[in-house]
Amino acid sequence: MEFDPQSGGLKCPFCGHTEAVAQPGTAVAVHTLEQGLALVAAPHPQPHGEGAMEVTCNACGSVVAFQPPEVAGVCPFCASAIVAQPKAADPLIAPDGVLPARVPKAQAQTCVREWLAARWFAPNALKQMARQEGIAGVYLPFWDWAADTDTRYTGARGEHYWETEYYTDRDEQGRTVQRERQVQRTRWYPASGRVSRHFDNVLIAATRSVNEARLNALEPWDLQALCAYEPAWLAGFRAHRYQVQLPEGFDKAKEAMAEVIEEDVRRDIGGDEQRVDDIDTTTTNATFRHLLLPVWIGAYRFKGKLFQVVVNARTGEVQGERPWSAVKISLLVAAIVLFFLLLAILRHH
Repeated sequence: MEFDPQSGGLKCPFCGHTEAVAQPGTAVAVHTLEQGLALVAAPHPQPHGEGAMEVTCNACGSVVAFQPPEVAGVCPFCASAIVAQPKAADPLIAPDGVLPARVPKAQAQTCVREWLAARWFAPNALKQMARQEGIAGVYLPFWDWAADTDTRYTGARGEHYWETEYYTDRDEQGRTVQRERQVQRTRWYPASGRVSRHFDNVLIAATRSVNEARLNALEPWDLQALCAYEPAWLAGFRAHRYQVQLPEGFDKAKEAMAEVIEEDVRRDIGGDEQRVDDIDTTTTNATFRHLLLPVWIGAYRFKGKLFQVVVNARTGEVQGERPWSAVKISLLVAAIVLFFLLLAILRHH
């Protein structure tokens, strides 16, 4: 049986019979950073699920897990044929929660076709993405972080004021005259203080196989609909094994939090301008969840370069890249040149 996004349950692809996915519980487990580091160091972490198989793409290095009878086939990230024999999934930090796919494949293909329709100068090869086998359902790994931060800072507050400036100029008769104008100046005052914030749902993509900015553009994710992880969600889909390890994921989360903290500091300094000289942040109560979020993804190669199209399998949001068709652009330029030549001929006559 395969997971069916429309019904939210398991569906037989032959007779259409559906069954609900057995839920292990409603709460998604949360771990402290220390517990996570202990899991990493443990000799036998948990696999994706009993019977899960995985393959490694020799072209891009992605490790994809799946539940039989699903097969590996083509790598969804780089469109290379996977020739390695599948093996039992290696142990890892098992997922805590999954956001079940809600957009079925046919709807995702429609989203891609609409996305393509707005890109007139894409080569025809890109349109292969919208065909029946052009996209694959994949659950991508994310680290979901929460933490408390306490920050001390030093800097300066700038306050604007205006003063009159005199300068020489020439009038309409060429005579030298003195004029005046108002010029903005800034007075700076030393500032220091302390700001605190609780962060929640700081999502860090744990894959390197999809452009990070493209994944961020797929947001928002309705994390309130998360379900506790159950291997049945993988039926008919694939799960991408995380490539960003837990400690690196925490470093990336702190970088994301630092951007928000600097905004807090600037608001706390106030004034018309701010200078931030030093920020010292202490992070406590860090917790994380290993989540799997669903996408429909397609990849193809055009003149030796890899291109991807990714669809948020919850909202239908499409993000992707495409090459420009030199032929189509040349035809457009030729048409424009011909139009202006004809226009010039008509005007001449």
